[in-house]
Amino acid sequence: MDKIQLIATAAFGLEAIVAREVKALGYEKVTVENGRVIFEADPLGIVRANLWLRSADRVLLKIGSFKATTFDELFEKTKALDWSQWIPKDGEFPVTGKSINSKLFSVPDCQAIVKKAVVESLKKDYKLSWFEEKQGMYKIEVALLKDEATLTIDTSGPGLHKRGYRSLTSPAPIKETLAAAIIQLSFWDHDRALIDPMCGSGTILIEAGLIGKNIAPGIYRNFAAEEWTTLEKALWNQGRREAHDLEKKDRKLRIQGSDVDEEALSLARHHIDEAFLEEDIHVQKRDVGEISSRFEYGCIITNPPYGERLSHKAEVERLYKKMGRTFENFSSWSKYIITSKEDFEKHYGKKADKKRKLYNGRIKTDLYQYFGPRPPRREDRAK
Repeated sequence: MDKIQLIATAAFGLEAIVAREVKALGYEKVTVENGRVIFEADPLGIVRANLWLRSADRVLLKIGSFKATTFDELFEKTKALDWSQWIPKDGEFPVTGKSINSKLFSVPDCQAIVKKAVVESLKKDYKLSWFEEKQGMYKIEVALLKDEATLTIDTSGPGLHKRGYRSLTSPAPIKETLAAAIIQLSFWDHDRALIDPMCGSGTILIEAGLIGKNIAPGIYRNFAAEEWTTLEKALWNQGRREAHDLEKKDRKLRIQGSDVDEEALSLARHHIDEAFLEEDIHVQKRDVGEISSRFEYGCIITNPPYGERLSHKAEVERLYKKMGRTFENFSSWSKYIITSKEDFEKHYGKKADKKRKLYNGRIKTDLYQYFGPRPPRREDRAK
């Protein structure tokens, strides 16, 4: 079990960022496809990927892939895979599925056939006729794309966006994985100030704090594969020790958030506390038109209201105009604004230097990027 294949699934538009994160973990054999990044690793890679991937949705263990145009073919080729290497005799293994542009289009039938084939494979290896399915979760997925079947086991459990710090929710939050991706697409780093003037419940602020202090986003939660008896517990201990050793706890950050909604700010403060970043992130009630900073260089990163409802359209357009006027005062700062409103630039009053299509959940959005001048190098500032 020296080498395994893992698949980091990703939202549309984030694949390149996830691939960069995978390579940063030291895994160089990487293939980027629509919605996923495939890479070769060792078993410790299951641990590291789950703990460290900021922008991926989940980490899947690839068991095998093959062409399947008949149910007999799907059954026999699934049965031939080495399932007992990962699923113990008392493991729970439900099967989910999806089919796109394939002859085997009935997902419930595919799921039932895969389940039966895995049972037959385990019967042969364990010399058993019945399985209790009570120890650990080994969720299998059969994914058919253009008659190519890929069989995986989910190592993550709940999606990787569930970091563990968001115990409360608020209306229309940005997903943690998307917030982390936007920060990584920006020019922000731990030496620069960051402002989110419509911070809501604090997701962008917290993700910046985790990145700035090099805290693994999965360090506060558990994963499905932690309960696997076929994966050494020592690997999880090693991965978590590594993550804690890499934290930059003494690094000082300049992260500021504001919002006009006191209830949202209360949630933000709670989530910031849960992420242990209360000394690094400052939030206050303030209108977007009132924001200010004593720092010459920095980044504004924000997820303003989109005005999806017709009744909110005029209000949102006024907000975007106010943002344009206010952000002009931050001429040496870079700005990153994500919204689904296609005529955003018209109301903001300035064409973006760069625009990138992303999805916030199911909503198609664009990230409007306005680049400020490059700050002087640290040694120049010290003169």
